[in-house]
Amino acid sequence: MTKRVGLGIIGAGFVANIHARCYRRMADLGVEILAVAALPLSEAQAFATRYGIAHFSDDYRQVLQWPDVQIVDLCVPNHLHKPFAIEAAKAGKHVICEKPLTGYFGDGEEDVSATAKAKMLVGALRNADEMIEVANRYGVKLMYAENWLYSPAVRKAKALVEASGGTILEIRAQECHSGSHAHYAKEWRYSGGGALIRLGPHPIGTGLYFKAKEGLRRYGKPISVESLYAEVGNLSKIPSLQEERRWLVTDWVDVENWATVLINFSDGSRGVFWASDIALGGMEDTFELLLSNAHIKGDLTHSALLRAYAPDSTVFAQEYIQEKLETKAGWSYPSIDEEWMLGYPQELRDFVEAVTYDREPLVDVQLGREVVEVIYAAYLSAEEGRRVYFSELRGRQG
Repeated sequence: MTKRVGLGIIGAGFVANIHARCYRRMADLGVEILAVAALPLSEAQAFATRYGIAHFSDDYRQVLQWPDVQIVDLCVPNHLHKPFAIEAAKAGKHVICEKPLTGYFGDGEEDVSATAKAKMLVGALRNADEMIEVANRYGVKLMYAENWLYSPAVRKAKALVEASGGTILEIRAQECHSGSHAHYAKEWRYSGGGALIRLGPHPIGTGLYFKAKEGLRRYGKPISVESLYAEVGNLSKIPSLQEERRWLVTDWVDVENWATVLINFSDGSRGVFWASDIALGGMEDTFELLLSNAHIKGDLTHSALLRAYAPDSTVFAQEYIQEKLETKAGWSYPSIDEEWMLGYPQELRDFVEAVTYDREPLVDVQLGREVVEVIYAAYLSAEEGRRVYFSELRGRQG
């Protein structure tokens, strides 16, 4: 008989719905969502009705106190990751934390975005370390939800890289779309930054993962980041854009909507990573690996398995096509199973199995910490207009 795995979800927004649909695929693991908490109460109730969840509340502590909940899935704005993860760990619950693991959300400043990025870097890493330390102290798993690394394209690319035995000379990766409509995403005090912290963890985390695995195969230790150079900006402020029809989200409060990061790895290889909210045509999640003996390209969001044409957007009005697609007119790439292509059900299954069989998940939470370090080092680089060396950063911290 399959043992029941009790799960509680905090949050009822976009990603919470993705996760709930994915848990439905795990009947063989005995997964049952026992409780959900969200604000306002009406959203929690609607979510519970949608997924057949018996208990709902507008107080997240109700989920933490529920005795049969073993795993708490945090689908909340970035600034709540740390406090909720720590409370869940202290309540003896295993924690699934969406990306980014954490960030810098202010320390009493009126204008958080104006804070020196060197201070942000120290504060963000302190937050990450505290989350990890508390989880370890209370003997629970803190699981970092980086779905790209579970996607079929990335898993197959990893197998190809290992089979080739070649050197990864360059990694190119991006997540770009037309912008978030979530209000919290537009203010630093809630999001910890703009496109770089919201979208960048996917391509950057994937690049770090590939080089770490290559280093372990070759040298018995990960290939790490040696230095980086970055630029960020709010391209919505370009004057001529103000006079045009707004296809893009433009009401950013104090965060960037465009970022590029160039990484030098410790073996001399390079990585180029993009994150932006200025791309029309649906979400673009792509990566490219240039090896000494191979060239691998991956596209998680514009699969060529199916293409469809409609002369007018009303033709497919009632059918989902692709995330962040502005119009259903013209040619499109309807996703066959978008959540599976992006790795969500595989990721959450791994986390449930990690708890059920008391093993570590395939993606370590330390990757989440490293992504935070790279992103805030990139903010520092952009602020000071210079290359940032990680030996310098760790010298300061040590």
